[in-house]
Amino acid sequence: MSKLDEVGERDAWRCWLCDEPVDPAMSVNDPRGPSVDSITTAKKGAKGGQERLAHRACNTKKGAVKPVVPWPDRLFVIDPAPIIGVVEQLTRKGGRVAVARCPSEADAVEAGEWLVDRLSRLAPGLSVTTRIDAGGGGFLLVLTT
Repeated sequence: MSKLDEVGERDAWRCWLCDEPVDPAMSVNDPRGPSVDSITTAKKGAKGGQERLAHRACNTKKGAVKPVVPWPDRLFVIDPAPIIGVVEQLTRKGGRVAVARCPSEADAVEAGEWLVDRLSRLAPGLSVTTRIDAGGGGFLLVLTT
């Protein structure tokens, strides 16, 4: 079994960046084909890190810059926090982080459910729950470890 197959099986053949399925039969040269992305979570310049499955295009687009995992357009969130930064902070320190404001409680619940589901694949070892705090005419979505 190749390293690509091992990483693909472990990640359930889903791109860690866009969270869309990756076809293992597709050519690795195709933009939607599979590739292995090395994620360095240690200090800048340190060797090592984790390997994750990504589409060739997602991996190429990311390049050597810090990846961005987008919030979906269908969610009504204001001032959303960068998801990768939140994951790094909660992994390193634990605690709680305010991740977005929402105009209604229903919007906050929907965003919270999506975020917990997304983090379960993005950072499987990180156990998080959501809390919604009312205030200032809106609702604050908070992640807690």
